[in-house]
Amino acid sequence: MSDSLRPRRSVLYMPSSNARALEKAKTIAADAIIFDLEDAVAPDAKILAREQACAAVASGEYGGRELTIRCNGLDTPWGADDLRAAAAGPAAVVVPKVSGVKHLAEIAALVGDVPIWAMIETPVAVFDVRQIAAFEQVTALVLGTNDLAKELRATLVPGRAPLLPHLATALLGAREAGKVILDGVYNDVQDLVGFEAECVQAQQMGFDGKTLVHPSQVDVANQVWLPSEADVAYARAVIEAFEEAQREGKGVVVVEGRMVENLHRDNAL
Repeated sequence: MSDSLRPRRSVLYMPSSNARALEKAKTIAADAIIFDLEDAVAPDAKILAREQACAAVASGEYGGRELTIRCNGLDTPWGADDLRAAAAGPAAVVVPKVSGVKHLAEIAALVGDVPIWAMIETPVAVFDVRQIAAFEQVTALVLGTNDLAKELRATLVPGRAPLLPHLATALLGAREAGKVILDGVYNDVQDLVGFEAECVQAQQMGFDGKTLVHPSQVDVANQVWLPSEADVAYARAVIEAFEEAQREGKGVVVVEGRMVENLHRDNAL
């Protein structure tokens, strides 16, 4: 499957020190898994988490799910070894607190040609997001909204008004570079109503999917980013009408009362 066509509606963090969680991940309908070596893992379990994450990626037991590993930062005792170990086979390495192109070059030197998912979770990353997104080995941007809010001294509130300018800036950088972009996590795993509202917001803004902290969030995210039957029917009507218009030498056509041009046909595809 082309990387640009791969669905990433639901991207679930799983603590790699927890063998039971890794086993459960084999049955969860997430589009992608991030085997986490960073925030979800205690210092005394870091080496075990690394070993178990690498074994999970190599196991072939996760079906068609996209498997990635979030490594510890290079400023920690585990970061460099995490990256060297992860170079053996995940679909991507997820790099926390990316600070710019120099940082990415250091990562690339350790992981070879493994794709990089760059986490945008600091003010410097937001300011440098165009250069980060344009880095050739970066295939996706991942918003770290908890850390970003902390750095900004912003409050995480329903609707995320304090973060919207920064989310939009990251989106601009990703779209300019033609890269995937994933929204940050929703912390209250019991509030699926609030979680769905945030998914809808992210989908409407243009995010490709959402990172998740609990399996209960997977089905909601998958459904929000799944085109409805009405959306699919309208897209087909747009494509068919535009192709007919082109055969007749027309560049514009009306579908269900709406003017349709090249860009609308492209969106429908």
